Amino acid sequence: ASTIVAVGDDAAVIEAPDGKFVVTTDTMVEGHDFKLEWSSGYDLGYKAVATNLSDVAAMGAIPTSLVVAITAPSHTPISWLEAFADGLRDACEKFAPGCGVVGGDLAASEKVFVSVTAHGDLEGREPILRSGAKPGDVLAVAGTLGRAAAGLALLFSGDQDAISAYDALVDVQKRPEPPISAGIGLRASSMLDLSDGLAKDAARIAKASGVKLVINSKDLNGFEAMLDDVAMRLGVSSRDWVLGGGEDHALLATFPADATLPRGFKRIGAVLTTEMPAR
Repeated sequence: ASTIVAVGDDAAVIEAPDGKFVVTTDTMVEGHDFKLEWSSGYDLGYKAVATNLSDVAAMGAIPTSLVVAITAPSHTPISWLEAFADGLRDACEKFAPGCGVVGGDLAASEKVFVSVTAHGDLEGREPILRSGAKPGDVLAVAGTLGRAAAGLALLFSGDQDAISAYDALVDVQKRPEPPISAGIGLRASSMLDLSDGLAKDAARIAKASGVKLVINSKDLNGFEAMLDDVAMRLGVSSRDWVLGGGEDHALLATFPADATLPRGFKRIGAVLTTEMPAR
């Protein structure tokens, strides 16, 4: 086997004698990526699968299998670990039927750590990279923007009435709903998983492709409108969530200008050329 795409995309691409596959890994750390007072074992299992399968889909691949390692304090109830396993199973069944956990490890530690390695099959297709955007392309997104950030802000607010009133936003933070099927087999010039926010991740495509991405603020109005009420309640800007909030795990992609946008994708901007500095 040999490496075709290494560090710098949502997943590595490996070529084996019988075809190409993608592999990606991610770790969630208690206190940094989640709080146990907010997230149940089920939530963490579900989120671990959703976030990793989104990276696989962002390469245009079909998720095939996962390997999961978890460390937890020795006093962790068996019921919590069983709920974690249920979350893994249910997320696999929802996002990628046929994909499942094929191995892993369980160990003791002072805090909970969850590490997942996910694999995907390209079925003979070329991977969709961040570096393929071209001037004239359309910039589009599938999935939600800002909802996970709003949910996180609600949790940090400690306002139980608000948390209950906007529980759907909190659920997006605890159990993301990435548009996995929208990425599989997609004919896009570039794509990535929006894990760190629209502005930051769009800049990654721009840098990798050597282009300039322009986002049309009017095309974001619909995403913002869904968050305006809770933003006003918390005294923040819904636009900040839409542009800077991460963990929605939407798919950001570019398409040729004459292409019909696939179902689920909404145009939000365009790809422009950028002048290269003289040598």
